[in-house]
Amino acid sequence: MHMKLTTFGLLAAALLSLQAGCRKGTDDPTGTIYKGRLEIKGICMNYTLSVLEGDMDTAQLVAQWRDENSGNSYRNVFALANPCTFPSHLNQGDEFYFTIVPATQPDCAVCMAYYPVPEKKLSIKVVPAPGQR
Repeated sequence: MHMKLTTFGLLAAALLSLQAGCRKGTDDPTGTIYKGRLEIKGICMNYTLSVLEGDMDTAQLVAQWRDENSGNSYRNVFALANPCTFPSHLNQGDEFYFTIVPATQPDCAVCMAYYPVPEKKLSIKVVPAPGQR
C-alpha cells in the first residue's frame, strides 16, 4: 500500500510540474503586448528600454529618467531584468513588441561593468508585432 501511495505521489507531482511548465504565466495576466524601444544598449547588458505604446501600469516604469553618462533624458523607461534572453540582434534605437514575463534567474554570464540604468526593472519577452503571428 505504501509503495502505491509513493508511486501515486510521484506521478501527481510530475503531472503538476508539467502543467505548471505549460501555463502561459506572465506578471501581466492580460497578456498585453506593448511596443517598446531599446534606448540604451549599455556595456555588460545594462539595457534601458522605453514603452512607446500600451497601457502599462505606470508604477512599473520610471516616468522621467536621465542617463548620467550622456545627459539624455527618457520617458516611461525601465531596465531590462532578463538580459540573457533578450535578442542580441536588437540595437539601440530599434523598436519591438514585448510582453511582461515572470522574473527568472540569468542563464548566461553577465559581466559586472557599470552603466547607469533606471531603478525599476522588468523581465520581458520580445514577440512578433500584432497581426504578424
